[in-house]
Amino acid sequence: MTTYLAQAVGRRKTSVARVFVRKGKGEFSINDRSLPEYFPDLLTQTIVRQPLEVLDVLNKYYIKVNVQGGGIHGQAEAIRHGLARALESLDATNRPVLKANGFLRRDPRMVERKKYGKRKARRSTQFSKR
Repeated sequence: MTTYLAQAVGRRKTSVARVFVRKGKGEFSINDRSLPEYFPDLLTQTIVRQPLEVLDVLNKYYIKVNVQGGGIHGQAEAIRHGLARALESLDATNRPVLKANGFLRRDPRMVERKKYGKRKARRSTQFSKR
């Protein structure tokens, strides 16, 4: 059983990411797959790495992530949120930098639920005069 230095939970939309951090060489393991394998798109890879780049600790830690729910972008932002929380719990001096970049704030925007009598959340049926 490996011991982790820090662990945290990150959320975005309907995605939940559990992040575990320990000493390492900058590798990621997301659902038992590497970062480029799980997120082939470079944009989502940079979103995930942002907290590490801001703190300039890109090659210091091994990060293991279990993520579920939502889509690709929501999962990437959930991982970013969880990683920022884990890095904050490692060292309290990281907090001002992470907070200034907005990585510690959970993005509350979610899809509005569908209401009865409506076609979507707010879209009504087409009006028919006759």
